[in-house]
Amino acid sequence: IGGRCLPVGNRLPKIFTGSRICIICEGDEEYEYLEKLISLDVWSKEYCFQLENAGGNGNIPARYQDKYQNGAYDLVLVFCDTDRKPYEQYVDIKRRIDEFHGVENAADKIMIFGNPCTMQIIIEHWGDVRLCSNNKKKNAPVIYDLTGIEGYKGRKEQRRKLFSQITTKNYQEMRERIKQIPWDDTVEGSTNFGRFLDYFSSDEDEWIKTINRIVDDEGQFKIEEG
Repeated sequence: IGGRCLPVGNRLPKIFTGSRICIICEGDEEYEYLEKLISLDVWSKEYCFQLENAGGNGNIPARYQDKYQNGAYDLVLVFCDTDRKPYEQYVDIKRRIDEFHGVENAADKIMIFGNPCTMQIIIEHWGDVRLCSNNKKKNAPVIYDLTGIEGYKGRKEQRRKLFSQITTKNYQEMRERIKQIPWDDTVEGSTNFGRFLDYFSSDEDEWIKTINRIVDDEGQFKIEEG
C-alpha cells in the first residue's frame, strides 16, 4: 500500500531541503491518525513525511527493510501497538529489526508504540486515560464518553468521525498529557510518542543523525514478508 509524501501542512516547496521521513504504520488506524496530525500543520516544516500502511504487524519488518534499503529517506520509523501480553508479535518485530541492523536495541530507537494499543495515544486528545486492554469492546465505553462515538470498533466511518474531532487545540492538550505517561513498552498505558512529538516539532535534525548513527550498521539477516 503506497504512502504519500507530505510536508507538514501539505505544502511541498519546489526544492525541499529538509529531511524526508518514512513512517511505516501497522494499519489503517495508525495511518489515518498520523495523516490527520500532519494536516494540522503542528510539526516543523523541516520534515517531509511519507506514510506507509503495512496492512498488519506481520508485514512491518519487511516493509521496514525495503524502505530503509531504498535510500530515499533520511529516516525510517515504525508506528505500531504492543497488542496483548506477552507481546509476542511486537517483540518479534523488534527482534527482526535488531537482527536486520545487527545492532542490539536498534528497534527501540525507531519504533513509536502504544501499549496496549494505538488508542492509548489517540484517546489522550480528549482525556487523561490509561487503557488496560486492546479489546475494542472493552474500550468502546471510554471512547463513547469522550467522543460520543457509539460502539467503536475501528470501522472506516467510525475512524473518520474520530479523527475529525482532532484539533490543534486538543493536539496540544494531548502533548501535555502524554508527558505523564510511562515510556516503558512493557507497562500497560504507556507510549513513547511524546519523544517523537518533540523531535517532529524541532527545526534541528540532529536527532535524526543520532538515530542513524546507532542503527547504521549494514543488515546481516534477511527479513521476509509475513
